[in-house]
Amino acid sequence: MRSDEFYMHRALDQAHLAMAAGEVPVGAVVVSAEGEIIGEGFNAPVGQHDPTAHAEVQALRDAGKRTGNYRLTGCTLYVSVEPCLMCTGAIIHARIARVVYGVAEPRTGMAQSKANLFAQPWHNHEVEVVSGVLVAPARRLLKTFFASRRSS
Repeated sequence: MRSDEFYMHRALDQAHLAMAAGEVPVGAVVVSAEGEIIGEGFNAPVGQHDPTAHAEVQALRDAGKRTGNYRLTGCTLYVSVEPCLMCTGAIIHARIARVVYGVAEPRTGMAQSKANLFAQPWHNHEVEVVSGVLVAPARRLLKTFFASRRSS
């Protein structure tokens, strides 16, 4: 099995695609229990005119299409930034087993920062959460993006 860092680098590759498209640089990948990347996505709400086109949702949609099933039991979702409320709900509905993220999102993060929705007892399964994987490059990407926005 490859390491969490390996897959987080793939999520960061997706985040770079988002930044190149003028979107907030967040990227995500879904990895099967066998270690295969089965879904990829990056933030695209501006370009797609779709408020739900967050990186996590894009990656879940891609994985669902590739597998022919919206239930992604046993899979891990790697995302460069802590998931928001909407994405946390989608992750739970997809039955993702594990979420690994890079940098915390103190204003809207629902994995640990504002709340830990994954730990609530009413879900039909447990979601393991791992934070801080490649936090420095994830944070640097966000800072670069927002600094460029402020200077223009």
